[in-house]
Order: sequence, then C-alpha cells, then structure tokens
Amino acid sequence: MDAFYRAHVTRRSDQTPSRTLERIDAICRSAPDALILRTEILGELRGLFDFDAFVWLLTDPVTTVGCSPFADVPVVDELAKLIQLKYLTDINRWTRLASEGRPSRSLLEASAGHPEVSRVWLEMLRDHRVVDVASTVFADRLGCWGFLDLWRLGSQTAFDARVMAVLSAVAAPIATALRRCQAATFATPSVTPAGDLGPMVLVLDAELHVRSQTAASEAWLRVLVPPPPGRAPIPASAYNVGAQLVANEEKVDTHPARTRVHLAEGFWVTVRAARLRGEGDDTGAGGADVPARIAVTIEGSSPVDRMEMYALAHGLTPRERELVTLLGTGVGTSELAGRLFVSEHTVQDHLKAIFSRTQVHSRRELLSRALGVTVPPDRV
Repeated sequence: MDAFYRAHVTRRSDQTPSRTLERIDAICRSAPDALILRTEILGELRGLFDFDAFVWLLTDPVTTVGCSPFADVPVVDELAKLIQLKYLTDINRWTRLASEGRPSRSLLEASAGHPEVSRVWLEMLRDHRVVDVASTVFADRLGCWGFLDLWRLGSQTAFDARVMAVLSAVAAPIATALRRCQAATFATPSVTPAGDLGPMVLVLDAELHVRSQTAASEAWLRVLVPPPPGRAPIPASAYNVGAQLVANEEKVDTHPARTRVHLAEGFWVTVRAARLRGEGDDTGAGGADVPARIAVTIEGSSPVDRMEMYALAHGLTPRERELVTLLGTGVGTSELAGRLFVSEHTVQDHLKAIFSRTQVHSRRELLSRALGVTVPPDRV
C-alpha cells in the first residue's frame, strides 16, 4: 500500500455514516482522477469501519472487463489465480449485482452463511483466512464503471447491515464520479506515453501465467500498472481479459474478452484476449489434453472504440451518441439530418446539447478530443 493511500486511512473521532456519506459525496464532485477518487473514498470508508484488504478495478462500461486495478491484498504472488477465480465465480460477481439492481452485498449474505458455494472463496480466499467479502458494483444507465471488494480476515466479524447500507448508498454517486473521471481523460491531447515501441503481445497458459511476450511488453505494462521501484510490472490487464475469455468459455458470462484503458495524456489502449490455435497447442505431457494458450494484445484504441468511450463517459443519449458517430465520418449538417430523419434545425439543437455536455465549442474540437487527433477544417 503506498504512502498516498496511508495518508487517508486515519480513523476520525467524528466519523458517522451520515458524515461519511457527506464526505464521499464531496470527493465524488471534486476528485480530479480515478486513482485519487478511489484512494480518498477508501480512506473515508476505513474511517467508518474496518477491512483488511481491498481490490478496486475500473471496468470497460460495455464489456464490464476490469482494468486499472488499485489493490492491497495478501495474495500478490497468486494474483493470476485470484483474478481467474473471481471471473469464474457467479456468487456476488459484479455483473450479477448490476443485473439484479442491487449494488452491494456481502459474501455471507449472498451465500446464506455458506461461503463454500463461492468458487473464489473455496479455492483461494479460505486459505488466506478471509471471513467475509463486501462486494459493490458501480454502474449506471450508461454502463458498468468499476467494482470494489473489501475483505475481512482472521478474527474479524462479518460485514453487518450498517456497512452494507453505506456501501449501497455510495454506489450511485461513485459510479457517476468514475464516469466523470473517464470523461476528463479526453480533455488533453492524445500522446503515446510509451513511444513507438512496437506491438505488445503476451502469451498466457491455462493458469494465466505469462509464457512469452514481445520485446515491447514490459515497457507497455509499466505504463498500464506502474510497479513499485525495482519491481517488475504485473500484467493485471492481461489477467483480466484472459480470465474473461475463460469465463466466456465456461458460460459464466457472455461479455467479450476486451477492455479499454486510459493510460495517460489522453491516450487509450484496447486489451483483447483470444485462444491460439496450432500444432501442439492442445496436448500436454503424456498426451493429455490441455487448453490452448491465450494471446493478449494491447494496442492503441481505434477511432470507433474511442468515440464510444467518449460518448458514454460524457453521458450522451443514444440519439446524441448516434450523431457523434456520424460526425466522425465527416458528414455535414444536411447529410446528418437526412441520415437521422430529422430537420437540420433539430441536428443543430442536438449539437448544442452535445457541446454543452462535453464542454466543447465546435465540431472540430469535439472530434479532436474524441478521436485523439488534430482534425483538419475540411473534416468538419
């Protein structure tokens, strides 16, 4: 756990649920980025109740696949296994909480006091003396923006109704704040932070361990999840898309094995996972069948991916998102009106609303931010 987080975890003598909610609401309105937001909110929660470990990921709002992890757990050496089991466990899975419209629930409540029905608890957390896990999903009408697991270990008691009520109450404002933080990443020009280092590809085995990678991989991973000084980067994003691929195959979840991640300075990357096929891939020692290895690729997000993230993060309506997508093809007002079957006046009204919501002043500025490139005048 870094010093920045430690600075926000001191228990306050005046901490009550109502004060915690007030402070978290203020943080949600003012935090400049998702890391500071998560750090300060965890500090407020720890000031109200105890927890021994946490995992807080952002997610792609469409695919729900995790990225940008912020965590302090006693299982760093088993991180690939933890992530895979989390994705393969239906009990309290963030996607299930979102679909049920219940943002927060404890493991002991969800399992009716039998945590062994949870695969991640039975095969891993039990061995680390985890007593209970409070899971919260941060989702809104536009998508899923993240999820949080809080762990209690050893002699700790289960999370009680008061704790779960607080987590449920803060889920909606935190979802809005996470979306706002993602929208803010488009305000700066897109610059590749790692430079032109070449393609990034990792090959994972059945346990999601990295078996081979391209030369550029380590440099990219250091930007994705900056490691402590002197430590090798942890390929957490690769683990997440790999685990989602396995979850697809085992029919736990149907979302694609893909996530979009903001790195720095307006630059977004798309991380994907797919099975490799070829001679020898499906046979292990003694001729036993083993799953083919998984290829994970990381590349700059396409214009289509960026446009969708930009529109969702700024809370555009479906009609506004459709208009922004058409703008990206370079069509003018008259053609926009024709394609949308509305008047040119209606198109202008939609554009005014979009400019207001995204805090831009022209089509050119809108496209430049959404696409991450300088748009020439003749494009708009």
